[in-house]
Amino acid sequence: MDDDEAIREALCDLLMVTGLACRTFDGAPAFLADHAARGVDCLVTDIRMPGMTGLELLERVRAAGSDLPVIVLTSVLDPVARTKALQLGAQAWLTKPVADEALLDQLKSAIGAADWPAEPGH
Repeated sequence: MDDDEAIREALCDLLMVTGLACRTFDGAPAFLADHAARGVDCLVTDIRMPGMTGLELLERVRAAGSDLPVIVLTSVLDPVARTKALQLGAQAWLTKPVADEALLDQLKSAIGAADWPAEPGH
């Protein structure tokens, strides 16, 4: 989830090319309001977004009792926010721009190797 449409589209394209399903949201309120979002396997979120920050979203997800894996992907270089996100159980804090492999490695870890799409030809 990112408020920047270009970032959302690029991430979704990367995931779909990898063989993963992807849904995008323009902000935390849209994600929380979408009942189908409860079926996601992992959430990738920015920190700075209008309406509700990624940290506030992570707090809401945890307060609801969810152990949904969350990966923070942000340009924010704030050690206090990073520490808080990790304390709230974020899988990873990655800074933009992120290498595709770094993001995919974290997603594979979050989702689990057994649920990861097979590489073509294997």
